[in-house]
Amino acid sequence: MTDMSEAPGRTDRRDSRTIAGAPNFDLLAGVSLRVSVEVGSTSMTLAELLALSDGSVVELDRAANELLDIYANGTLIAKGEIVSVDGRYGIQVAELVAPDRGIAGFERRG
Repeated sequence: MTDMSEAPGRTDRRDSRTIAGAPNFDLLAGVSLRVSVEVGSTSMTLAELLALSDGSVVELDRAANELLDIYANGTLIAKGEIVSVDGRYGIQVAELVAPDRGIAGFERRG
C-alpha cells in the first residue's frame, strides 16, 4: 500500500451521506481543507519551555487510550485512533461529530 486511502477496512461513506446527494456538492467537492490531528495539549511557563532538551518528556492532558481529535480547518469534525500503514502514521475515524448538533456544536481550535 502506498496510499492511506488503501488502508484495510477503509470504506468510502460519501454515497451514504445526504450531503453527497445535494445539488451543489460537486461545486465544493474539490475544495482543499487542512486536516490535522491533536494528540493532546499542555500549559507550561516560558521557563519550563526553555528548559526542554533532548529526551525531555512533556505530559499531555489526554490518556493514552483516549480518542484523538480530528480537525478540518480548525473545526472538530471527528475522533479517531492512530494506525500504522506500511510504516506511516494514519488515523482511523472512530466517531464523527454529531451532525445534528449543527455549526453551534462544533468546537473551534484557537
